[in-house]
Amino acid sequence: MQVVSISSLKGGVGKTSVTTGLASAALAAGIPTLVVDLDPHADASTALGVQPDDQLDIGRMLKSPRRAKLAENVVTSSWVARENYNGAKPAVLDVAVGSAYTGIYDRPDLGRRDLRRLSAVLAGTDKYQLILVDCPPSLNGLTRMAWSASDKVALVAEPGLFSVAGTERTMRAIQLFRQEFAPNLSPAGIIANRVRSGSSEHAFRLAEMQSMFGELLLTPHIPEQANWQQIQGAAHSVHHWPGDSAKNAASMFNTLLDNLLASNGSDPAGALRERSLR
Repeated sequence: MQVVSISSLKGGVGKTSVTTGLASAALAAGIPTLVVDLDPHADASTALGVQPDDQLDIGRMLKSPRRAKLAENVVTSSWVARENYNGAKPAVLDVAVGSAYTGIYDRPDLGRRDLRRLSAVLAGTDKYQLILVDCPPSLNGLTRMAWSASDKVALVAEPGLFSVAGTERTMRAIQLFRQEFAPNLSPAGIIANRVRSGSSEHAFRLAEMQSMFGELLLTPHIPEQANWQQIQGAAHSVHHWPGDSAKNAASMFNTLLDNLLASNGSDPAGALRERSLR
């Protein structure tokens, strides 16, 4: 089982879209997957079409992690019905549902015990091969809690000045977090999202990211897609949305998931190049 946090310290870069795209690819590949919606906005839960009954949301599971009983409180994504109908083998895509309640932990002063809360919730589960944690766009308690429970961190960035600068800061934050709390944590790589092929600024920033981060910049880069909000609003997986653009996006997420899971990580400090951002 691999636990991968999907992170960004800058909002609006499409982090949740990348999380759901990777979940869609995992579902299509038959990889038993759990999505932990740790963002208080709970957008991933909405996009995954979950309808909880009496299950505890992830915030309330974090409140009493030793008694959380994860298996009893996850909710199956509505995407699974389509995949099981069309697919050759039963599919598994569960969701630890997000809620605003998690916001009580999104503080900068969480101690070591609190940082282990998500690890305790996930402890003992053997149903999944992949756990994707959708983090809030900050470096407060929830993101650090996710990193404590993860094997890898995947960063999402747009090819823009502020996003690239934020990614550099996040890489340094991962390095410091490894030293103090999680020596086995590694950066899975950086996912360039919402890339406009005709933009000279985006081309320049992608080249800059390649220079700064080297092999940590994963491929393929995900292009800006006009119908992505429509796909998420309909609570559909990109792999089951009609049209050539959705098929192309699904193929990209298949490749990106393969590259993400195959990444071995490296020392973030060694990946950074000392240079100024223009």
